[in-house]
Amino acid sequence: MKILVCISPVPDTTTKIAFSDNNTQFSTQGVTMVINPYDEWYALVRALELKESGTASAVHLITVGRADAEAVIRKALALGGDEAIRIDSDSKDPYAIAAQIAAYAQSEQYDLILTGKETTDYNNAAVGAILADQMDVNYIGFASKLDVAAGTATVTREIDGGEEVVSGPLPLVVSCQKGMAEARIPNMRGIMAARTKPLKVVAASDVAELSNIVSYELPAAKTGVRMFTIDQMDELVAALHNEAKVI
Repeated sequence: MKILVCISPVPDTTTKIAFSDNNTQFSTQGVTMVINPYDEWYALVRALELKESGTASAVHLITVGRADAEAVIRKALALGGDEAIRIDSDSKDPYAIAAQIAAYAQSEQYDLILTGKETTDYNNAAVGAILADQMDVNYIGFASKLDVAAGTATVTREIDGGEEVVSGPLPLVVSCQKGMAEARIPNMRGIMAARTKPLKVVAASDVAELSNIVSYELPAAKTGVRMFTIDQMDELVAALHNEAKVI
């Protein structure tokens, strides 16, 4: 069984975000890019566990991005992926990204494709479902557990008020969330090996984008903290009612 894991570079959560060109472009100056946590901690690590158990024969990684994305996908290789593919495109459109991945994945006949449930920068949670549609295979989203046996995947996913267990034949696309696996830290051997593992660059397919980003906007700056003493309960209640409007 061959597994393909979708990897997306995202800004580190400690990065100070800024925009340029009249708030139409995300400024990458001084920004540290990391592997999207949902892709790394859950999708990739579960794929590696399936390989280590003998269920999968290979784990490949794929990303859609320019050359500056290669450092991030090398970090993913350090965790244990066998090889990586970079589709040379800087699209931000979920449909175009999914279509690019689908075009490559169909030619390589992967049995299982794993994505994170969403990226932490755009939070669209759309690529996995669009990818399955483009490949005309089944999709199961927001999975917290995944097992594969005899060509069938059994997936546990959270629903309102509980969980449901779904099974389906391979090939299959699954988006992963918390509970799927435990995060790993690459060891020195993995980091050294990642330098020589194959990283193939593929030209982007001719795919029309269905959406584009018009502008960005930062959230309002946080206001200062007001302190009340135990003798100022009336003032506290008034502030909560008239200013915070929570009571």
